Amino acid sequence: MKQKLTVDLEKDLELPPNVWKFGDDIDTDAIIPGKYLTINKPDELARHAFEGVRPEFAKGVKEGDIIVASFNFGCGSSREHAPLALKGARVKCIIAKSFARIFFRNAINIGVALLECPDTDKIDETDHIDIDFATGVITNTTKKETYQATPLPDFVRSIVDAGGLIGYAREMLA
Repeated sequence: MKQKLTVDLEKDLELPPNVWKFGDDIDTDAIIPGKYLTINKPDELARHAFEGVRPEFAKGVKEGDIIVASFNFGCGSSREHAPLALKGARVKCIIAKSFARIFFRNAINIGVALLECPDTDKIDETDHIDIDFATGVITNTTKKETYQATPLPDFVRSIVDAGGLIGYAREMLA
């Protein structure tokens, strides 16, 4: 058997994909079906995330994975359970061209990072991306491209970094 003597850094050290891709108008019922609204624990909700539209999501999502979508992510009802399920799934960030207003506020309030980016159609599920939250720069290490998202204001990023509004308030009172 012949042993490989050289290393091709580009191929051999390629980072695994970390993107879950969704389209337009992903509503809160698609994120977490209504029959699970009696559950309030993020880890339990995560087991049912996207159950009706992407049944493989709950078992396949890994801590630090990123959801990438198109327009109007999180539309529908104002239920807090949708971002709570994604927090329980340990999703690092949700990147979309736009978000439903109430979903955006709920996500920030419970500590889920969101970025608006016009270039989500350039990101594929087979890609690995990294995010600089301070600048809003998204680096696609697979395609060797960068995209500019609108960074969250420092104050809002502080809320997300604290794990949500309650954690932020605790830090301010400490």
